[in-house]
Amino acid sequence: MKKFVHHLSAPIPAYPLGVFRLAFGLLMVFGTVRFMALGWIEDHYTEPMFHFKYWGFEWVEPLPRFWLYVVHFAMILAALGVAFATRIWYRISAIALFLTFTYTELIDLTYYLNHYYFVSLVCLLLCIIPSPPPVLKRGYFVPRWAIGIFKLQITIVYVYAGLAKINYDWLINALPLKIWLPANNKLPIIGEIFTWEITPYVFSWAGMIYDCTIPFFLMWRKTRIWAYLAVIVFHTLVGLLFQIGIFPLVMIGGTLIFFEFEKNPVISPAPVETRQCLVSTTVSQILTMIFLGIFFIFQMLFPWRYLLYEGNLFWTEEGYRFSWRVMLMEKAGTATFYVKDTCTGREGVVDNSEFLNAHQEKQMAMQPDMILQFAHFLGKYYEQKGVCKPQVRAEVYVTLNGQPSRLLIDPNIDLMKQKDTFAPKKWILR
Repeated sequence: MKKFVHHLSAPIPAYPLGVFRLAFGLLMVFGTVRFMALGWIEDHYTEPMFHFKYWGFEWVEPLPRFWLYVVHFAMILAALGVAFATRIWYRISAIALFLTFTYTELIDLTYYLNHYYFVSLVCLLLCIIPSPPPVLKRGYFVPRWAIGIFKLQITIVYVYAGLAKINYDWLINALPLKIWLPANNKLPIIGEIFTWEITPYVFSWAGMIYDCTIPFFLMWRKTRIWAYLAVIVFHTLVGLLFQIGIFPLVMIGGTLIFFEFEKNPVISPAPVETRQCLVSTTVSQILTMIFLGIFFIFQMLFPWRYLLYEGNLFWTEEGYRFSWRVMLMEKAGTATFYVKDTCTGREGVVDNSEFLNAHQEKQMAMQPDMILQFAHFLGKYYEQKGVCKPQVRAEVYVTLNGQPSRLLIDPNIDLMKQKDTFAPKKWILR
């Protein structure tokens, strides 16, 4: 154990960490400014009447509009601090970025994305590392683990995304790419390629192989440059075809952590006596590594929780989130809710748009836990409006990967009597 701790604590050049935090911080600034400019603070947080909650974080509520803007401006300042600050200002910036970004993502479950989860994890790791040196300065050192944890986190993202692609629909049926790619046939030069029958199969297999192998090619010095070119091509193409926000840029910038930059001629040297100044004491190193050990064990085990549930994971989505399953299915649904007054026997149909925006309704209509949340909200809402002991049921029809729509849940079950737990949801029609 001592040898292992000593190995992880050994000082190595800090320059890759400087490049990583510079790229990550500036991308966070860009992403936050973009979010505000597109009016998403209003669309996501202030206009909807109801917000879907993460399990265990039901207490998180959106602040008033003015204070949400304050939070996002603070996020921009924190991201700049992560990119450029040192010592205590870096630490304050990293903690502030983690808290502000994670808070905004916890407000509404319908906006969950794997890359937002990834960003929150990276922000947390940035809080833990020793304060980095001035940006783009040579001669400063950090413990080996301070760079290794980001490599490991990126490796987990890629490998688990690749393993998730090893399924019948993705590899044998080329779904959902067979549905998605033809829509890009108008692109200049390459558009015709997406009309070829073989293209979705090539992309499906190439995507799986890429995800499963790319972090290891990035680790190997002899293949690193070529692997990084593959990262640029892959994520540029994904961003062009699917318009998934800043995720391609985050991965292109994030994978720079795999480079060592030992021979970069533009870096100004620091005095030799500063070499050890960024390496922490042994006790703090051990405590930090215990935490990181628990953190990464959780990261590696939690995605496998879906094995505890019966049925098609893509259908039930029990254990689907937080497992790096990226763009693996084409799924859509329609949900009609009925509220019954048990005293009079009268039943009415709910207009979902009175409470949800279009994105919320789209996401809710195919995810059982969100259907249950909305049903409980409706029951409480109509009870306050005078409905006696309301019962809430829902007819939910869902199509998965182009298959005919069918019922997702039991339409006769009173959802007000169901609870959202980690136990299997027996009211899902498997």
